[in-house]
Amino acid sequence: TLTPRPTSDTVPAFLQSLDHPLKDALEAVRRIILGVNPSIQEGIKWNSPSFRTTEWFATVNLRGKSGADRVWLILHAGARASPNLQAEFAKADPAALLKWLGKDRALLTFESMADVTIKKQPLEAILRKWILHV
Repeated sequence: TLTPRPTSDTVPAFLQSLDHPLKDALEAVRRIILGVNPSIQEGIKWNSPSFRTTEWFATVNLRGKSGADRVWLILHAGARASPNLQAEFAKADPAALLKWLGKDRALLTFESMADVTIKKQPLEAILRKWILHV
C-alpha cells in the first residue's frame, strides 16, 4: 500500500529564494518526479532538492560543473544497487537519457523547459523503475 506524501514547506521555500536561470525547468522536473508515485517525498539534502521513498534516490545538482545553464538530476541507488543496474536500465531507457557516473548512479540533463517537456515520458518510465531499486 502506498503511503500519502507528507506536506513540507522546505523545498517550496528553497525554490522561492533560488536564483537559477532554469528555475522553471527545475520546478517542472520536480513536479514530474513527485507525480510518478504518491510515496515519493522531497526534502533538502546536500543543499539541494532531493527525493526519496524509503531511501534517497534523486538529487538535483544546482552547481553544474560545466558552467552551462542546465538542470542536472542525479539518480542514486546507494548500497543496495544491483551490480547489473546499468544493464537493467537498457530497456527502460531507449532514448539513452541516462549518463552512467558509476555502478550505482546516473545523470539526466535538461537544457531548457522545452527539453523537460520532450523528456517527460521517458523520465517518468526511468523513475518508476528506479524507485524499485532503492
